[in-house]
Amino acid sequence: MPRQQKMSLTKLTFIVAVNMMGSGIVMLPTNMARIGAISLLSWIVTALGSMAIAYAFAQAGLFNQRPGGMAAYSEDAYGKPGYFQVFFLYSVSLTIANVAVAIAAVAYLSAFFPWVSSTPMATCLGVIALLWLAMVANFGGAAVTGRIAAVTVWGLIVPAGAVAIIGWFWFSGSTFAAAWNPKDVSWTTGVGSGVALTLWAFLGLESAAQNSAAVENPKRDVPLACLYGTVGAAAIYVLSTAVIQGIVPNADLANSTAPFGLAYARMFNPEAGSIVMALSVMACIGSLLGWQFTLAQTTKSAADRSMLPAFFATVTAQGAPIAGMVVIGIVQSLVALLTASPSLSDQFGALVNLAVVTNVVPYVFVLSALPFMLQDAAVTGPRYRRTFAIAVVAMLYSGFAIYAAGREAVFGGVLVMAVGYAVWGFIAHRLAPARPVAFAA
Repeated sequence: MPRQQKMSLTKLTFIVAVNMMGSGIVMLPTNMARIGAISLLSWIVTALGSMAIAYAFAQAGLFNQRPGGMAAYSEDAYGKPGYFQVFFLYSVSLTIANVAVAIAAVAYLSAFFPWVSSTPMATCLGVIALLWLAMVANFGGAAVTGRIAAVTVWGLIVPAGAVAIIGWFWFSGSTFAAAWNPKDVSWTTGVGSGVALTLWAFLGLESAAQNSAAVENPKRDVPLACLYGTVGAAAIYVLSTAVIQGIVPNADLANSTAPFGLAYARMFNPEAGSIVMALSVMACIGSLLGWQFTLAQTTKSAADRSMLPAFFATVTAQGAPIAGMVVIGIVQSLVALLTASPSLSDQFGALVNLAVVTNVVPYVFVLSALPFMLQDAAVTGPRYRRTFAIAVVAMLYSGFAIYAAGREAVFGGVLVMAVGYAVWGFIAHRLAPARPVAFAA
């Protein structure tokens, strides 16, 4: 059998960056404009919290290179039940998030093909088509996914990075001031309302860990890709979303389905806006490709542990678990059908909040397992105290992010966890070590 190709540090960093930037930022200016520019303050909280999480994940990756990513990290402290719960929650989160990413792509496509958003069914069919396009593109395996991601990520990095630098020449202080707090909310409300949205933009920082089995040198590359991708994305996020609030009037921005395209249309001309919208669609599809790959790797790792049917772990010569990918595609298509809405923004927002909750709970598992990993590795002194303190900060931020996602999203997350525990109860007997029977009734 041919040797399966592995991803390098550069390709893995691109996977992390494209997973974050290819979807989180494309609709972010619009969603934040509905709160007001005051929501930009949430970047301070989210950037610090996300960097703390990224640092903690980088440390966990040094002590644990087993396949499974966050689930494998959690297993160190919580055993197999912890592994399964994290795997289950993260898989549900990615399934939901991928539908949201496809919705963002359809929103940008509607500028070129208005019929794709003309009815809820047309939108739904467009979302499903993009989900399957990204899934089939992953059939080539890890190396192909990495190469595609390395190209598509520039579809948003270039426009977002450029507007973050040159956009200030078109920045209007009066436009920004008018957008600051149009709903007259309190500072705490403004920050809290933006936390879930800004954290959505950082979801993906863990994807380096989730793809560790497909990496050439996971001990070195996973921590570095996690940190490099997060730092780069943070800089572009903060600057680009801030400057756009001073270029486009808040009312126009809040009603836009393509905020970056709108910004470039105002800076230059409508043709420039159309080019940026086309590049944003490319970035969304690339992001979707990366997320689909990460989800397939997550389910494969669980199947390798007998927590899913064996066909999820069956791979081709290129290392692609095609049978599992097909099942994932079917489930995602059902999610798209069940959540279809007349409003792309409403559907996107609801899915984002639920994806954030089901993604952040696994963060808490990993962060709370890190002290155990440090002690097990006999880490002491300043390194232990520094890592422990950062993990506590990351846990506090994660708890606040769950709260900020809203009542409905938290309720949905609790239901998902309940289902996860119920499923574990049915499969635990075949995964637990055999124990002698004390007595028979």
